[in-house]
Amino acid sequence: MRKKTFAAAALLAAASLTLSACGSGADSDKPVTIVSEDTSRQAATVLDKPFEKPDLVLTDAQGKEYDLREQTAGKPTLIYFGYTHCPDVCPLTMNNIAVAKKQLPQADQDKLRVVFVTTDPERDTPAALSTWLKGIDPQIVGLTGDFDTVQAGARTLGISIEPSTKDKNGKIVSNHGTQVVAFSPKTDAGYVLYNEETTVDDYTKDLPKLVKGENP
Repeated sequence: MRKKTFAAAALLAAASLTLSACGSGADSDKPVTIVSEDTSRQAATVLDKPFEKPDLVLTDAQGKEYDLREQTAGKPTLIYFGYTHCPDVCPLTMNNIAVAKKQLPQADQDKLRVVFVTTDPERDTPAALSTWLKGIDPQIVGLTGDFDTVQAGARTLGISIEPSTKDKNGKIVSNHGTQVVAFSPKTDAGYVLYNEETTVDDYTKDLPKLVKGENP
């Protein structure tokens, strides 16, 4: 597996990674400070100083309160911030994870928590999340809630998101970082990052180790 190891602090230093404006074209990309070295060819970035799991209490796709730390404690967990109206990066990322997840033994599938947190809560209601995720993997946890709360939670992971805006064609888009963060079942800390270029094969190779809290 291709990987590099970085301190979490380095991911918050001045850098030149861009937000993804799903479906809006390069003109909408804006700079965000995340990684201090070029990791574009790296699928897994293993952190030597893991992130703390965000202290988020949101609403799940069934309309129930979901305490992220409480519900995922001691479970291998992947967290991604995106939105259901995204035409490219978000559905591709979630489908890649879902396909790879199905290669795991059923017991490991049941242990793994895949959490999709919307960056567009105004449109991504619990019902909208439920409908969208059923077409990908019903086991994926969809979360929505107050935008400021979601934004603050993402920021603790070095992921920048912005309020939804309209592009030049009047289409609503959401600018957001596209990293997937993997949390260890042993420590509940986020110790691996995946970028948007991570493939099904990458996840398929790594998930058996992530489920055990091992480095990919």
